[in-house]
Amino acid sequence: MNEIFDLIGAILVLVGALLCLGAGVALVRFPDTLSKMHAITKPQVLGLICIVLGIEFALRTWWTLGIMVLIVFFQLTTSPVSANLISRASYRSGLIADENLLIDQLAEDLNEAGYEQRGGWQRAEVLQAPADAEDSTR
Repeated sequence: MNEIFDLIGAILVLVGALLCLGAGVALVRFPDTLSKMHAITKPQVLGLICIVLGIEFALRTWWTLGIMVLIVFFQLTTSPVSANLISRASYRSGLIADENLLIDQLAEDLNEAGYEQRGGWQRAEVLQAPADAEDSTR
C-alpha cells in the first residue's frame, strides 16, 4: 500500500512540474501582458496544488498536511489578486493594446475617476498646465 501512495505522489509531482513548465513556456511565447497573465496564473496554481498533493501522498504525516494546506490557501488567495493588480498596472501604463480588448470597462471607470489616456492613464489635472504658467512666460 505504501508503494501505491508513493507512486501516486510521484505522478502528482511530475504533473505539477509539467504544469509549471507550461506556465514558464507561456511566459516566453505569448505576446502581450494579458495573455501572459492568463496563461501563467492558472497552470502555475494548479501545478503547485499537484506538487503539494504529491508531497503529502509521499510523506503522509499530519504536520505536513497542515503546512501543505497553508501553502495552497496562501497561493489561492494571493495569485488572483497579484495577477489582477499587475494587469491593471500594465493597462494604466499603456502596455495593453486597445484592439485586443472586446469590452473595455476599466476605461469607463478611469474616465469617471478623472483620468485621461495619453499613452498611459494620467490624472487630468496633471496634464493641464496651470493658468499662471502661461502668464509668467509673456
